[in-house]
Amino acid sequence: MLAVGAHPDDVEFAMAGTLVLLKRAGASIHIWSLTDGSLGSSTLSRKDASVVRLKEAEAASLAGATLHAPIAADMRLSCGPELLARSTAVVREVRPSVMLVHAPEDYHPDHESACRIAVSAAFARSLPGLVTEPAARAWGGDTTIYHCQPFANRDPLRWRVRAGQYVNIGEAMDLKRRMLRMHVSQCEWMRDSQGIDFIEAMEHMASETANASGRFEYAEGWRRRLHVGFSPEDVDPLTDILGPSCWTDPEYESALE
Repeated sequence: MLAVGAHPDDVEFAMAGTLVLLKRAGASIHIWSLTDGSLGSSTLSRKDASVVRLKEAEAASLAGATLHAPIAADMRLSCGPELLARSTAVVREVRPSVMLVHAPEDYHPDHESACRIAVSAAFARSLPGLVTEPAARAWGGDTTIYHCQPFANRDPLRWRVRAGQYVNIGEAMDLKRRMLRMHVSQCEWMRDSQGIDFIEAMEHMASETANASGRFEYAEGWRRRLHVGFSPEDVDPLTDILGPSCWTDPEYESALE
């Protein structure tokens, strides 16, 4: 299971509850932040900020996750040949049956770029002609991609984004909070730059998402990506692994037709 975020705190904020439950169900989990977080400070240089942010990324150890190194600096993500070669190498190394990634539409350009890169790397995992850096053999196993909810459950044009599946993260909330609190510099940055209490914002979003499901106290919402190029059509490993902790909204599914 590979969770891909743009910045060192993104997985903890939007995906960690689901990742913790997958770990407790016996899955091997990986956390990968594509950038070094170097612009997430109002007082530190890019170099110093990246050192601090990457140290804070060790929050992954609280969940028992393997941490993967970033491939770019903040605001320097783009789905070009160099980053595609590096990101595809990671996907081929991990061979994830599940990838948790950002929403295609989100307020932060890095979030959208990270989504594009992660999806492109997953698609390229099986292409033998695509040479990676470092070199990694093509892998054609099944990978199912789930997109998390955008920040505040809204797209950049303020439209509310409806999840298709909801994971009950109530039992994982304490650990999710602990993981996010380890990102001290980002909690300070969000407070200073946007007047946001980062922990409260995470709790509010998890509560709002749960309310949309009509059945949980705290939840993370997901939209399963089209299977073509990644897996058979009828696979849904989140439901298979998490059982009743993962609820699929039948109205969402019906609206797809």
